[in-house]
Amino acid sequence: MNLSAISHRSLFTDCYAKNEKEVTLNIRTGKDVTAVNLMFDDPYAYGISGDIHWIGRELPMVLSRELKHHYIYSVTLAPEYRRLQYYFEIFSGEEKVLLFEDDFYTDESIEKPGRLKQYFKFPYLNKCDVISPPEWVADTVWYQIMPDRFCRGGDHQRRMPQKSWEDRDAIGYEDFFGGDLRGIIQKLPYLQELGITGIYLLPVFESDTNHKYNIFDYTRIDPDFGTEEDLIELVSTAHSLGIRVMLDAVFNHSGTAFFAWQDVWEKGERSQYFDWFCIHKTPFERKYASLADGRFDGFAFLDNMPKLNTGNPEVAAYFENICAHWVKDWGIDGIRFDVGNEVSHSFLKGLRRSLKQLNPDLFLLGEIWHDAAPWLMGDEYDSVMNYPFFESMHNFWVDENATSRDLMYAMERVYSLYPEQINRVLFNHLDTHDTMRSRNRCGSLDAFYHQQTMLMTLPGTVCIYYGTEIAMPGGHDPDCRKTMPWQKIEAGEYAAQQSITKSLIALRKTYSQLREERILWHHDAEHPRLVCYDRPGEQTLRVYLNNTNEEICVSGETVFAYRHESGKLLPGGIAITVFSCLQDFA
Repeated sequence: MNLSAISHRSLFTDCYAKNEKEVTLNIRTGKDVTAVNLMFDDPYAYGISGDIHWIGRELPMVLSRELKHHYIYSVTLAPEYRRLQYYFEIFSGEEKVLLFEDDFYTDESIEKPGRLKQYFKFPYLNKCDVISPPEWVADTVWYQIMPDRFCRGGDHQRRMPQKSWEDRDAIGYEDFFGGDLRGIIQKLPYLQELGITGIYLLPVFESDTNHKYNIFDYTRIDPDFGTEEDLIELVSTAHSLGIRVMLDAVFNHSGTAFFAWQDVWEKGERSQYFDWFCIHKTPFERKYASLADGRFDGFAFLDNMPKLNTGNPEVAAYFENICAHWVKDWGIDGIRFDVGNEVSHSFLKGLRRSLKQLNPDLFLLGEIWHDAAPWLMGDEYDSVMNYPFFESMHNFWVDENATSRDLMYAMERVYSLYPEQINRVLFNHLDTHDTMRSRNRCGSLDAFYHQQTMLMTLPGTVCIYYGTEIAMPGGHDPDCRKTMPWQKIEAGEYAAQQSITKSLIALRKTYSQLREERILWHHDAEHPRLVCYDRPGEQTLRVYLNNTNEEICVSGETVFAYRHESGKLLPGGIAITVFSCLQDFA
């Protein structure tokens, strides 16, 4: 048995409270392991004296995930007294080992007279420690909006020179197009018809850039976007249509016109705000140049975005008050934290405590592009932007030699990173303002719709970047930030693309199992690039993605199809079918 492939610790994904009554245990093994039993009981079930003989009860574990080099065995149980003591029996054919917290043992070696047994323990299921993201998030279909590029609706005077809305092909980093909050309000019925139930707005506060990530004043809506009253109306109108609203919080750094940075520029180390930032050399020049010289920290190496010291209690208190205003006075439903992996953990823990007292259902989302386990322990973010989701998925279409098993390994790895309740609200997307648009990244239209289908049929909350519903093209920034082509949309030129997106969203809303955890993958030896998986529920949905050059026969009642004729799936086609119960895959 490959003992080096076996691992378990009594924390996070290996051992966690699934809810107020149940505990989930996972153990990772090599692929030579054929069975695992959990030996468990209450730690005090046989007494509390030092000479007790603790035995434990046996419970077979289930093979729940297959990764490229590992299996994950799992079990969920409800300990009567909310405590657990346990170890594992692990089998590879006839070979058997026992795993305790300190080492592997045989039946004989663990019973050596005088040996002290180091059991695994789940000490106590405290209700307040259960990771509990807001339940509504898993059911939400989000729509990400860059206000300057979405829709121009207001006739107010703008500070920045505006380009023509239709001048979309020669877009520059510093161009402004005049999109605003009133434009978003006008298009809320469009979003409702599409099936959107949540909008995520890029920053709306005063700044001199089109993206607003260098904020000058966190208390003032950028005048080019409108007024505070416009934002309040946007939130109210969205709520009346069943649409939630999430704002973007840029607390890792500010803009150079932020009052505290201006005071530091003027007074240097004498400024009362000097410790609000991460400054290393004084005096420092006011120059637009790379921060590689180390004079102070900023976002990346950009000196127009000085890094805030979120470990400073005064900074934490300032932004806590800012967020409280958004929640209490504007009624927002969520906050997305820009560069969410660089702000301090202490800041996030304190901010979460205060905001959840104002609204326990407030959704806190971190921008993190990698494994985000340290931020998802239940006391900081509720979820993170799931960049590994689309990156892992995309690589299957890049590598023509990859098989459906490779795709399964990649996606199962993504879902193995976090507890089940986090997986249900992972912020899944195909593109954002920071990436090449999905239509360009995928290359073919078939691959684009294959990935959109996976987005809509796998666990996690779903986010569509504005324009993705019409397969809007766009390369890397700034090309991925073009204006919405409303004239063409209203003329019906994108009706076919919109219909596909609407159908997939409607399907996700109809079948609740698409928002749950369980996925059953199928593989066809004759067609190794045919992707097929089941989403079991009261009815079982089977998803087919035909990445082969052959026609594929599908079974079941078809509820969604793309490039599908007479019961056959054409090359590049998609079919989602329904069975009344689990069906074998042939």
